[in-house]
Amino acid sequence: MSTGELLSIEPIELKFPFELKKQISCSLQLSNKTDDYVAFKVKTTNPKKYCVRPNTGVVLPRSTCDIIVTMQAQKEAPSDMQCKDKFLLQSVKVNDGVTAKDITAEMFNKEAGHIVEECKLRVLYVSPPQPPSPVPEGSEEGSSPRGSVSDNGNANGAEFATAIKASTERIETQDKSVEARALISKLTEEKNNAIQQNNKLHQELVRD
Repeated sequence: MSTGELLSIEPIELKFPFELKKQISCSLQLSNKTDDYVAFKVKTTNPKKYCVRPNTGVVLPRSTCDIIVTMQAQKEAPSDMQCKDKFLLQSVKVNDGVTAKDITAEMFNKEAGHIVEECKLRVLYVSPPQPPSPVPEGSEEGSSPRGSVSDNGNANGAEFATAIKASTERIETQDKSVEARALISKLTEEKNNAIQQNNKLHQELVRD
């Protein structure tokens, strides 16, 4: 990060994952830590190669602005993957209420007495991200103790234990429900038998 009196710039190196015949973008963030309106302008040593949006603008007090730098598709790879291109970001304090439409080249003219803050940015080519390597046969997850270990293995274990406990509780609840229904059925049957026996005894007493 480059911290000036007007703007903080992150990052100060533009890193492009270089690939042939492919348009590549990276971003910059400008942070205005002051209570003033700050206008900015982005220049490059190779304007045909890059597209900067926005290349001029105003960062409001205590706010940020994102800039997208796009490198056009390249037909040839540079030798040793080295890049000599550079960017220059100029910033100057402006009057409150100024918008991007109000920005002029004169605002960044040092000879006219304007205090212009400048920050140079380098361009770096980096290797593009590699696709994940295919998993060889026979090494599926769970085939070895190491294969199932992950950064959140403890969390997975806890979730598994919770699921087992919940399943066990459901089974126990179901078992208890079955036992309760069986007990009720048994009591009902015994009650009916008792009633029948009482009725039978009553009939015998009446006959006697």
